[in-house]
Amino acid sequence: QVQLVESGGGLVQPGGSLRLSCATSGFSLDYYAIGWFRQAPGKEREGVSCISSNGTRTFYRDSVKGRFTISRDNAKNTVYLYMNSLKPEDTAVYYCATYRSRFSCSVARSEYSYWGQGTQVTVSS
Repeated sequence: QVQLVESGGGLVQPGGSLRLSCATSGFSLDYYAIGWFRQAPGKEREGVSCISSNGTRTFYRDSVKGRFTISRDNAKNTVYLYMNSLKPEDTAVYYCATYRSRFSCSVARSEYSYWGQGTQVTVSS
């Protein structure tokens, strides 16, 4: 049974940091690129970042470049999203998902198959 479980969300002040984790099971993480998405209230789910199966290729949406870093530890079956210099507009539920391919990735939602349940990130003073 394929499972992705996000954790690490919470309430943080503007300028603060969080590390999100996406723990996977039921499949071999080595064979999948993984993406992070987020959805704010009343808005569409949007792609934030993705990473290829071996970690050599990454992608970030413009609004998080230089602030967020995606990484993975296939031995631990986990993908991470380090978020620094957080802004109120980063407030959303964050999801991880498996991409259709292995050696590349994009943040096109339609190309993702399995999703986690999400973790809430709230940036507020």
